Amino acid sequence: MSGIQPPEAPYELFYWPTIQGRGEVVRLALEDAGVAYVDAARLPEKSGGGVAGMMKIMREQSDPGSMRPLAPPLLRAGDVVIAQTAAILHWLAPRIGMCPIDETIRTRALQLQLTLSDLVNESHDVHHPISTALTFEDQRDEALKASKSFRELRIPKFLGWLESVVTGREPGPNAYLAGPFTYVDLSLFWVLRGLGYAFPRTMANLEPKIPRLVLLRDEIASRPRIAAYLASSRCAPFDEDGIFRHYPELDGG
Repeated sequence: MSGIQPPEAPYELFYWPTIQGRGEVVRLALEDAGVAYVDAARLPEKSGGGVAGMMKIMREQSDPGSMRPLAPPLLRAGDVVIAQTAAILHWLAPRIGMCPIDETIRTRALQLQLTLSDLVNESHDVHHPISTALTFEDQRDEALKASKSFRELRIPKFLGWLESVVTGREPGPNAYLAGPFTYVDLSLFWVLRGLGYAFPRTMANLEPKIPRLVLLRDEIASRPRIAAYLASSRCAPFDEDGIFRHYPELDGG
């Protein structure tokens, strides 16, 4: 499909080991592709894994011509180390059959991924609108104000646009965001699940207005490798340490 050869050794993903976070969509792409990879930060520290191993790579990635990453997720493939979720997926996807090498489709998928990244960032900023250095309880009043705008304006704007993108594709149950099935459909799947966890009342009211996105979400959940991953211990649950956090008062409760 791609014409780009993958590395001989398994891909290594480095991300915080106990949460889904921004590394989850990379995991989903690797899982759905069925390629060998190592979730390195979940390995014992004595074997070079754990958070310590991840931080070691971030400190030492300073060879001439390379750039030290600011933060995880990181993907290592041989001598190549890439940070930023969208950049990782843009590089990785043609190598694992998650996006054609066609430049038009790759660019379209990247645009969609960056838009989803904006939505993810806004989702996080609802419960931490002032600073990530403060707890939710320290900024609860500000979060309540931010959540109202996010629920009533921002979620409908993002998902309404994404619904129009899918609706504009060929009709049928397999209408995907970028044209053919790509990693960005997996990213959408994760975002919809995350929003459903964090804002169940809001999403229940909105779902009738985004039927094509709901259909796509459910189709992806039934893909054999995705279903197996979701049922496995490799898939961390949503919780109040990740990006999507459920605080009932932020959902209008």
